Amino acid sequence: MNNSIFTCNNLETLLNKYKNIEAITPLLLQLESIKDSKNIAELIRLYRSCIPIIEQAMWHEQFDSDALSVYQQLFIELERLLADKSTFDNRHKFIIAIPVADRPQHLQACLHSILTLCEKFNYGGQKNGQFTKISVLISDDSKHQNNIIENMKLADTFSKKGLNVIYFGQNEQKEILHSINYEKTHNITGITESENFHHKGASITRNITYLKLQQLEDKDEKTLFYFIDSDQEFKVNTLINGKNEELYALNYFYHLDSIFTHNNISILTGKVVGDPPVSPSVMAGTFLEDLLYFVNKISKLEPDQTCGFHDEVKNQEDDASYHDMAELFGFKDSKIDHDYHCTINKSHNNTSCLIGFSNKLKHFFDGEHPTRKSYYQHDDIINSIKPARTIYTGNYVFKAECLKYFIPFANLKLRMAGPVLGRLLKSELGEKFVSANLPMLHKRTVNNIGQSEFRPGVEHQETAIDLSGEFTRQFFGDVMLFSMIELTSKGYPAKKLSPEIIKETIKKTSSSMQIKYLSKRDEILSKNEKLLELIDNLEKKWTNTADLNQAKLNFRKFTDNISFNFGVKAAIYTIINSDEIINKNQQLITDAILAYENDMDTWQNTLANNRT
Repeated sequence: MNNSIFTCNNLETLLNKYKNIEAITPLLLQLESIKDSKNIAELIRLYRSCIPIIEQAMWHEQFDSDALSVYQQLFIELERLLADKSTFDNRHKFIIAIPVADRPQHLQACLHSILTLCEKFNYGGQKNGQFTKISVLISDDSKHQNNIIENMKLADTFSKKGLNVIYFGQNEQKEILHSINYEKTHNITGITESENFHHKGASITRNITYLKLQQLEDKDEKTLFYFIDSDQEFKVNTLINGKNEELYALNYFYHLDSIFTHNNISILTGKVVGDPPVSPSVMAGTFLEDLLYFVNKISKLEPDQTCGFHDEVKNQEDDASYHDMAELFGFKDSKIDHDYHCTINKSHNNTSCLIGFSNKLKHFFDGEHPTRKSYYQHDDIINSIKPARTIYTGNYVFKAECLKYFIPFANLKLRMAGPVLGRLLKSELGEKFVSANLPMLHKRTVNNIGQSEFRPGVEHQETAIDLSGEFTRQFFGDVMLFSMIELTSKGYPAKKLSPEIIKETIKKTSSSMQIKYLSKRDEILSKNEKLLELIDNLEKKWTNTADLNQAKLNFRKFTDNISFNFGVKAAIYTIINSDEIINKNQQLITDAILAYENDMDTWQNTLANNRT
């Protein structure tokens, strides 16, 4: 070991910083006894023993932001130790797969976060200016040529910065499908000969990407495939003195390598923090509840009074506080009032706060929930590992052997594909399918445009924002998911169930979902009317100004959009109440489930014949 290059300074600094913690004392003594030795293996073991204890200390009560840079440097020290080892570094390589469709700004932020994570923690080290154990695969499903060109440029730009970024465009996607018997995989990979080979859907794009990942696997090294979404970043958010901070505070690759090395698992899923991972079509009720609370509260204050919405944010959200039907997933309905926390930093009054909040209302229709974001809560990562039941398709990692578990029923293009896959994995893999506390930061919208660059099923029209496409995918996605939960409880897919049982299960589930959706609709419309009344009353009390009138107009645009999407003439309820459409989709879901066993066999043969 070259001591002129390597020191234990950052480890020693952190151990001394937290030396009042009982578990730290013996670690300091160990460090003192071996830091000047040439026993690299002992030093590596010590670092690995110290890391979870230091992390626990850093996250105690409130994150110790002063220690973050030292913590990051600690891993760089460890990487130097690992590089000094004479033996081959047999840690996992990661190929990060990012399906993207017409989101170059999101993709740029995502790639930037990967590069920054590599720079701050240096997992696997570098050779010739390239990070050796991290690669990125961009699977492009974009429609617009300018976005395709921009995505290709991003791949080249970040490759030159040290990331090995591979661009997997639509021509190459077609080539790889033509090299297999793709006529039989249309349920999994879509119709290759379609003139419009774009916006195929996230599930189909992921399945085609599986074929490319199989070709990229290095048989001589352990490889993990890591799927993320383009609107996510390798950061977490937390509250420091009541303010939201976004941090590179998790060394994802280090922890995932450790988890897969020391545990008998096949697939691991994380979650997201920040914006909810669900459709606005199932969040309108909770958001309206918070708007009622806010407008009722601000109406009792004076407009020129100093803003009263800067109390510290309290991390009170559970896993599904944003969801209108949280009880379906085993969570209790949130009964806690959720404040709006004003984001204006300069001195201002309640009128400015109202205006600022009103400007954010339109973001809701692209998936933001301004009052119910989720925040990272630390837990020892190894201890957080537990059996899973849901795949978060924007955050899951798996071994090459699990390429056989494609995203099922991809051709239906329904939401809830991850939870459906999760139930199937749980039934087959058991405790080899796990979750861990390694969330990613989720950002639905891009700051400079105030909306998502592209979101399938959400159409920004001239006078309204139409959610009916996404709403439809959500409704029938729920029918698929809760049908699958019922079927797996009866032994499916290991146990073959009759078509009659499958069809009846789907019919009952569909009927149950209709009742729940229609009930929530009534609640949403009632809340929307109350919000309109409160805004009207506020107008009578507060003196009108041009800015205040704009704020009230923003609220009315919001309530108009709620009426458009949930009201008497809303397209989605025409769909939900149509026997013809319901029967057609029930049959499509039934046929897809009945075809799943054959699709599994076809996919196994496809992987066996997948040529490089």
